[in-house]
Amino acid sequence: MVGSDVKLSCVYPGTDRFDLDDLFVYWQVSESNAVVTYYLPGNSSTGLEDSHYKNRAHLSLDSMQQGDFSLHLRNVTPQDEQKFNCLVFRKSLELGRILEAVVTLHVAANYSMPVVSTPSRPSAEQELTFTCVSTDGYPRPSVYWINKTDNSQLDKALHNDTVSLNQRGLYHVVSVLRVPWAPSVNVGCCIENALLHQNLTGTETFIGPEAMVTDSPARPQQEGSAAVVSTLAILLVMVIVAVATGCLCRTRCPRRSYTGARFVQ
Repeated sequence: MVGSDVKLSCVYPGTDRFDLDDLFVYWQVSESNAVVTYYLPGNSSTGLEDSHYKNRAHLSLDSMQQGDFSLHLRNVTPQDEQKFNCLVFRKSLELGRILEAVVTLHVAANYSMPVVSTPSRPSAEQELTFTCVSTDGYPRPSVYWINKTDNSQLDKALHNDTVSLNQRGLYHVVSVLRVPWAPSVNVGCCIENALLHQNLTGTETFIGPEAMVTDSPARPQQEGSAAVVSTLAILLVMVIVAVATGCLCRTRCPRRSYTGARFVQ
């Protein structure tokens, strides 16, 4: 990982112990033969290492006596993604080579979470433009967009990707997606780092004015329905009161029977 320390292995297969005065050890970049670091008996030569690795690469003297000639590299950068050669010679064998190893270093850095910006108030019938930005990753990523409605991948012809290197040697990604106008669009921008098996997705939803649900037209109908319900409730109460009053009167008022007219003699 960029910024970390790494150990590139180069170990003699036997169990021999070595005299440091009998050893010549070199680490160099395979393609350019640039010297990364080295060990010479008595340090009779200095300043041979490439400036890119100066003060970052070193060997362990104690480990070399036990046959471990591994390279310790500090603060890894993207430029360190190279093939390295480890070469070990013995003076007592007339500088015969006793060990050679090739080590490939792969370098990676996490991308930032993609940030997707939404279109700024496009009018109907115009295309919608979404912009996705992700930074400080390595190696170069794969970029694709998906329709979040059904998780289908959008055609690559719909987006234009700009991938550039910053001063640290890390990638900066800007992807611009253009799609036909629609009342509602939900998309995701995916940045894939294959080396880290990492897939980051930033999402954004555009909702146009036509797709916004408002309840204003329904209010008169709701208010009218409420008024009808209230009226029916009042009428029902009046009926119940009238029935109850009639029943009460029949219960409390005494019945009088007619016995006909009386004549006084």
